[in-house]
Amino acid sequence: MRLGTLLTDGGPRAVALVDGRLAELPGSVRSLLAAGTDAAQRALEAATTFHDLDPARLGPAVADPGKVICIGKNYADHAEELGGRPPEKPEVFLRARTSLAGPYQPVMRPRVSEQMDWEVELAVVIGRGGRHIRAADAPGHVAGYAVFNDISIRDYQNFGRQWTPGKNFDGSGPLGPFLVTADEVPDPARLELTCDLISGSGEVRRMQSSNTRLMVHPVPAIIAFLSEWTTIEPGDVIATGTPGGVGFGRSPVVWMQPGETVVCRVEGVGELKNEVVEEPSDRS
Repeated sequence: MRLGTLLTDGGPRAVALVDGRLAELPGSVRSLLAAGTDAAQRALEAATTFHDLDPARLGPAVADPGKVICIGKNYADHAEELGGRPPEKPEVFLRARTSLAGPYQPVMRPRVSEQMDWEVELAVVIGRGGRHIRAADAPGHVAGYAVFNDISIRDYQNFGRQWTPGKNFDGSGPLGPFLVTADEVPDPARLELTCDLISGSGEVRRMQSSNTRLMVHPVPAIIAFLSEWTTIEPGDVIATGTPGGVGFGRSPVVWMQPGETVVCRVEGVGELKNEVVEEPSDRS
């Protein structure tokens, strides 16, 4: 099953993708996950309202996560290109849900910085919460997977020791296009990830190409570590880190420019496609 969020005049609506159309479901994706493993399927079977699939109207796959937990330096080549080594324990930072964006929505280069960078990642969405979860049991707590672009504003990320400002600009984290339930992703540890940057004239440059098998800390280990110190809950999103190939790690550095489009793909999970636009100077 593929679950997502449709932006309507009446507010966000949980939807399921069925034969190229969107079936409207009650509540949010998060509330459906909290209601139990079969809640979304029961809601789909009872659905009476359907919408045409308009990619521009899709919001973040999970629009209201309780937590967005991100893992840094989780691929050795990315840690090295940032001038460091992979950490012994997962490197953790948080994103606010105001930093999320839809899978096809424009992303704004902020007027205070030109250092806008891409990061393709596999996102894990929690279906069953808990504390002190063993790595062997962690897959049973996963509802599904989505694609995440952990867009980073590098100068704001590096102003201090904490990464929070550079990782939380409004609308800087496209998530989706849908939550693909775990039964449709047989082996999340063997998925290809790519990120392309497309110029305004259509030139395509492959910036990242890797595989989730190269994670330093695989998904079960991440969940086990996080649950040692926080309660993970249904609808929480875990972004599992990006491989090498970011703009900051290149010589010379490459930043995303207005007019370009960034395309992030995870095999079997989906694709994000976001145009880069300039933030208006009068935006409040």
